[in-house]
Parts: sequence; structure tokens; C-alpha cells
Amino acid sequence: MTEQHPITPPPELVEQWNEEGSYEDGTDDWAMFLATQAARWGADQQLEQDAKWLDTNALYTRNLTVSPSGDALRQVMRPKPPSLKEQALASVKRFEDSGEFFSDQMRELGFIRRALEQLDD
Repeated sequence: MTEQHPITPPPELVEQWNEEGSYEDGTDDWAMFLATQAARWGADQQLEQDAKWLDTNALYTRNLTVSPSGDALRQVMRPKPPSLKEQALASVKRFEDSGEFFSDQMRELGFIRRALEQLDD
């Protein structure tokens, strides 16, 4: 399974941008137009996340003594992609939650989940 970066525009939006550009006369640079649209969209996503983070972690005195806010903001805004272990555990959970398995299959999923939980990240 290929992991997509969390700030990747949805395919529908890329298609919309593709339709918005006027490339017929050869004066517009399609790659630059698409890159600019994607950068704008990504910046908007970043701004939205920054605003949510600041709403939750306003710079009150008690927060300033816990951790430097710049480091905390960086960690929140650039989370690491899920590890293979985390992805596998999420898959097992989806299967378990679906309830479409026989009891022996659910037991097998339990074995897999417990084995995955013991692995290092």
C-alpha cells in the first residue's frame, strides 16, 4: 500500500485545476500553474491546521512552561507518516470492527494484532 502525504490535494481538485488552466495558446506554463495551485492549497491546509493548533494551545503561561511552542507546533504540523506497524494494526482493527468473520477468523486476527503490538515501531 502506497502511503500518500497528508497534504496531497485530492484528485478531484487536481482535475478541476487542470480544467481551469488555458494552455491552448501555448502562453501558459501548465506545470507552473499546477504547482502554484497546489502550493496555495497546501498553504491553506497548513494555515487551517495552525489555527486549530493555536485555538487549542493558546500561549497561556502554563503552556509556556511545558514545552517551547515552536517545537510543539513543528511536531504537530509535520507529523511522521504512520509506520508499517501502525498501518497493519489499523488494517486489523478495520477487519475486527467489520464483524464479517467467523469466530476462528476473529481469533486469528487477535493473534496477528497481538504479534504486531509486540514489534518495535
